[in-house]
Amino acid sequence: MSELLTVSGLTKRFGGLTAVNAVSFSIERGEVVGLLGPNGSGKTTVLNMISGHLRPTGGTIALDDQLISGLAPDQVARKSVSRTFQLVRSLPSLSVIENVTVALAFGPRKLWGSAAEEEALARLDDVGLTHRAYQTAQDLTYIDLKRMELARALAAEPQLLLLDEWLAGLNPTELRAGIDLIHSLKNRGITILLVEHVMEAIRAVCNRCVVMNAGRKIADAPTAEALANQDVVTAYLGGHHA
Repeated sequence: MSELLTVSGLTKRFGGLTAVNAVSFSIERGEVVGLLGPNGSGKTTVLNMISGHLRPTGGTIALDDQLISGLAPDQVARKSVSRTFQLVRSLPSLSVIENVTVALAFGPRKLWGSAAEEEALARLDDVGLTHRAYQTAQDLTYIDLKRMELARALAAEPQLLLLDEWLAGLNPTELRAGIDLIHSLKNRGITILLVEHVMEAIRAVCNRCVVMNAGRKIADAPTAEALANQDVVTAYLGGHHA
């Protein structure tokens, strides 16, 4: 495999607060990597810099050997990077399929009309949501809103998918379905970086984990090894998870 994403010395300061402090890691094509850490450790700030929603104070981000650090979100998206957010961002008055076709209209192929509808149905099928395609987004359950957001992210044909606590708040049945869905995306060759607190999901889908604490990287290793790291146990998991 070859490296798709390379983060080098990434730093973000907000006034006197250093939220991300010289973090470096890389992700190979086809990997599913967990970005872990306690609340406030800087994980979402890293995602925001990769996706262009925040400009780094220092360091670089390269996608396929091309620098993307400092680009605007729409420019990063055109490099085939998609993301979901902790809080689902939907257009509640539109139908589910319209929420996805909006992404297609502004995506790499700029699809409209019947071509966009056909593609949107295919992406909704990817996430198991075709049966709700013509319902309004405001009528969806929480898990189905998350499915719709993921379908919208997939509509951009990402080579890198950033998932920010996409599995948070799901009941055990929904969680199992969500894990299976991430496995299916991995099997399609999509490279995934996910911020997550659900350890069952991390163990099930991530072959490697990068762990942060107080803005710094404290571990970068295969999942079982990273979760057994004493610094990780102390900073994030707590002794009962050791």
